[in-house]
Amino acid sequence: MTCSDSESVGGNTVDIATNHTVRDFVKDNGGHTVITRVLIANNGIAAVKEIRSVRQWAYATFGDERAIEFVAMATPEDLKVNAEYIRMADQYVEVPSGTNNNNYANVELIVDVAERTGAHAVWAGWGHASENPLLPESLRASKSKVVFIGPPGSAMRSLGDKISSTIVAQHAEVPTMPWSGDGITDTRVNEAGHLEVPDDAYHAATTHNMDEGLKQALRIGFPVMIKASEGGGGKGIRMVSKETDFASAFYQCQAEVPGSPIFIMKLAGESRHLEVQVLADQYGNAISLFGRDCSVQRRHQKIIEEAPVTIAPPETFEQMEKAAVRLAQLVGYVSAGTVEYLYTPADDKFYFLELNPRLQVEHPTTEMVSGVNLPAAQLLVSMGIPLHRIREIRHLYGLDPNGTSPIDFGFASPQSSEVQRKPRAKGHVIAVRITAENPEAGFKPSSGMMQSLNFRSSTNVWGYFSVSANGGLHEYADSQFGHIFAYGSSREQARQSMVVALKEISIRGDFRTTVEYLVRLLEMPDFRSNAFTTAWLDRLISAHLT
Repeated sequence: MTCSDSESVGGNTVDIATNHTVRDFVKDNGGHTVITRVLIANNGIAAVKEIRSVRQWAYATFGDERAIEFVAMATPEDLKVNAEYIRMADQYVEVPSGTNNNNYANVELIVDVAERTGAHAVWAGWGHASENPLLPESLRASKSKVVFIGPPGSAMRSLGDKISSTIVAQHAEVPTMPWSGDGITDTRVNEAGHLEVPDDAYHAATTHNMDEGLKQALRIGFPVMIKASEGGGGKGIRMVSKETDFASAFYQCQAEVPGSPIFIMKLAGESRHLEVQVLADQYGNAISLFGRDCSVQRRHQKIIEEAPVTIAPPETFEQMEKAAVRLAQLVGYVSAGTVEYLYTPADDKFYFLELNPRLQVEHPTTEMVSGVNLPAAQLLVSMGIPLHRIREIRHLYGLDPNGTSPIDFGFASPQSSEVQRKPRAKGHVIAVRITAENPEAGFKPSSGMMQSLNFRSSTNVWGYFSVSANGGLHEYADSQFGHIFAYGSSREQARQSMVVALKEISIRGDFRTTVEYLVRLLEMPDFRSNAFTTAWLDRLISAHLT
């Protein structure tokens, strides 16, 4: 095993689990831990998607969509607005109200609720506590040895942290942008045989105060990005184009993510934001499930996502995939993760940006072009089932889905091409995030109740929402309450399907949404011709062209 037994095997092992179809399945497929009760340490669309995906898999596998039970955490605010995920769950536990440090990001509370409800595993989704290494470590130390559906804490520390991951990338000779840790490649091998970054190397790459940061910015050359290593979702990140603006931007980053280490990185020129979806098991196997283009961003928040990547030549993107897999294996990564890159089309070069040690909001785009149910794959990996025993992975490599033969994921043997095929993405998907924001008021988020939501799924378009009629969004809720996906045999076909679907959607509620705004973006010539960069949307907004 890649993870030590103490890290990967949960309390409900196949030897002691009660007789159950899931136990038989795990045993027959080489797993070690039976998970039939999952606590969701999240809310909103993340919780909705997890329940939907796993139930879909459970029905296809056992003929029983309730083979896996879900326990939801619910704040008084979520209960008051009739949150959809609470209705969908098998059971809910009320947790304290207020900001997420009181509930969905509170590690001590999550472990306590998991123990009290008899959960075999915890799924944290994205945001909240999903990237906090203390969660997997605390669950591992719990009396019931509750499983964390995700990577071990050690891998989170090495690759989930933006500073550590960039040092590991430099060690692995993956290209990086000039930054405050230039040239630092010091790593050490831990007891499990995986790379870690020593404290002194981490310290050397960090800027500890504004004066240090400015010194690095002047060395690197403006424009630069100031980044908090624990930031994300547009928080703890600032672009600075001149020296006089540096101090205020630095202090803003510090204030948005208190206590987070901060680093400085060169701002890439006309670049695209490309990412590789990685999936790894507990036995050292890691694969790429193609890529995504998330270049349409507003203030570093993704607005439109696409899969697969079309802007980079296939041979260049294959290098990016191989580098992502190599990084995952170096640190003993397990479960789903995303390696993000900046890509400059003008010179066909890519630069490592970061690794997100969790499932991404935009993961359904990958599911649609790969045929792999990612939340279900996460669950299977957490039960100790190797990648080559997952039906959808076998199908992707052209093998009998019910077979047990090993898969040569890297095609190391010349004979492998005779018995398995190289995975290929099918079609093209465009995704848009539906948010409760007012484009005419600086995208100010709002809350309130929803009177009606009318969205028509079709053969090529589907979506999911965290709010239904007579439900709503509270003041602490994520502004994103929906995600819509359009599939086509080509990018243009997917774009057309999305535009038609968005023009037909009807939402009546107390808050404004971004639906009409998204239609305008999708119909712009730059988007249609795939000729935009990460700075495109912000430029349009500042010039009042949208």
